[in-house]
Formats: sequence, structure tokens, C-alpha cells
Amino acid sequence: MAGDFNEEYLVQAGSSYSRVMNGTVLPWLESRGSVSVVPGFENRPLYCVSYQAEHPVGTVFIVHGFTENALKYSELIFSLLHQGFSVVAYDQRGHGRSWRADGIPDISVTHVDHFSEYVEDLQIIYDTYRKSMPSPCFLFAHSMGGAVASLFLERGNHDVAGAVFSSPMIAPYIRSVPVPVASALSSIASFMGRGKRWPFFMKPYSGPEDFSTSCATDPDRFAWYDAIKASRAEFRNSVPSYRWSYEAVHVTDQILASGAPESITCPVILFSAETDFSVEREPQQVFISRVRNGQFIPVSGARHEIFRSVNDVLFPWWRQVISFLKANCQHS
Repeated sequence: MAGDFNEEYLVQAGSSYSRVMNGTVLPWLESRGSVSVVPGFENRPLYCVSYQAEHPVGTVFIVHGFTENALKYSELIFSLLHQGFSVVAYDQRGHGRSWRADGIPDISVTHVDHFSEYVEDLQIIYDTYRKSMPSPCFLFAHSMGGAVASLFLERGNHDVAGAVFSSPMIAPYIRSVPVPVASALSSIASFMGRGKRWPFFMKPYSGPEDFSTSCATDPDRFAWYDAIKASRAEFRNSVPSYRWSYEAVHVTDQILASGAPESITCPVILFSAETDFSVEREPQQVFISRVRNGQFIPVSGARHEIFRSVNDVLFPWWRQVISFLKANCQHS
């Protein structure tokens, strides 16, 4: 077993990656995880799993990104537990095993009426677990989860000991049309009762995805999760609804509102991927420069999903994450 992992218990990617994940990591996590259905905002059921480390030094709350779920973070959760961090991970509304709104035309469509619902859900998850899980408590937030965590922290959650942002969606990268046009299209579609449909220039999930155009740089990490996604319909989120798109375009103004980033009191470390066609870098820099105790770190050789990078990129990045968490355990 030891030869399958590095010092932080990340998997040594290669031809055996899927074997190790499916044969060792997932069974180990399943034997230690406690699954709950937590009533989120407006009592919408949220799938949540918590893990207790054997000798805990703190707890990390994982806030996943757009079209993701808690299972996708299994390798990182496995490592965190071996580093002494208990973990709480959940599927955000409209994702994975959590509640989905009625009237969604395809299971791969990701919809939310208002981004504030995501923030309310995180608040409920955090309040539900923080007293029963080991302190101090941290956030690890990726992409859309970074937008949610930013708004959550700007509310004044002062007992959070630190936050790790991985490619956070301070502003989405809009490829096909200018932002004002995207906003107008999404607004008109919502007004016409098509808010739960996907934009006409996108396609819902239709089978295994293409590694070359993915957000990952490691083909084995990509292949492992892509096979799971292909085999489980509930994990096939792949396109936004018009309403989700409208909310995403407008979330930047909320995050960067006057005095908002400045209100965050905990240390925040923000990792920005070198090549990212999902989120914009400049708004990340603006945001973190306004956080009182914020640090911006570019990650060379990474695409949007830094946690699915090749070993030479993933391992050094993850050591920085663990060092940040452990340093702020001592300071809390």
C-alpha cells in the first residue's frame, strides 16, 4: 500500500490509479464516513458525509465546484484524514445526490434560482457540524465553491480559522459571448419561463468526456472520475441553466462589493491555475488583494482543476495547502 501513495497520502498517478482509488481509497473512506441528509435552505435535502480523523487537529469543510460533488474529492479527503484533519463534504443543491428543482429538462442541467441559496446551505452545513467536529474549522473551496465561500465569509463568520481557495469563481470566464450579452440572454430566457433550460449554444451530457478539453492535466485522475460520471446519472451535471448563468455573471459584483472582501478576518490563500478557461484571474487578484490576510499563489502547469493535476504539479501544491492548514491550527 505505501508504494501507491506519496508522503501526504495522495495517490501516485499512473496506470494503477483507478485500481488504487477503487480498491483502497473508496472502501477505506466508506468504512469511516457518516452520511446524513441535512435540511438545507427552505428544507431542501442536502447529501452530506463527515469523517473523523483518528487524532484530529481540526476540520476541513469542502465546498465543491460547478457540476461536481463530494465524491470527486475522495483523493484529497483521504489525504486530509491521514494528515489529521476531519472532513465535512456535501453535494450542493442541484448537484449529485442532493435536492434538484422540479422541471429540470435533463439531469445534466445545473440550476439554482439564486446564488444566495448556496450560501444559506453552506451556513446551515457549517452550523450543523462545527460544534460536533474537531476545531479549528477551515474551508476548502473550488471554483463555484469559491464564490459561495467568499460570500459566506463576507457575512462575518469569524470563527473560521482559514480558507483555501482553489481556482475560485470570483468571476466566470465567458467564452462564447460578451458578459452583457450573456446577462441579457439569461435574463430574457428566465423572463420567458426558460430559466431551467440550458443555453442553446451548449449541449447536455452525452457520454464520456474529452480529456484534451477538460479542466484536468492528469489523464489517469481524469479517467477515474470520468468513468464514475458515465456510470452514475446523478453525477452527470455538465451544463448550466439560463438562471444559473445569470446568477454566475452577477455574483462578481456581490463578492467585490465595497467593503466586502475587507470584512473577511481569517487568513485566505488563493491558488490560481496557469491555464484556466473556467474563471478569470484578474478578479481573483482584485479580491485577494482586498482581503486583510490574503495570499495569491499562481500554480504553473495547472488547468482549472488543480487537484486533478499531474504528480509534479499536484504534490507541491497540496503540500502548500497542508502547510497552510497546519500553520493556522497552531495560530487559532
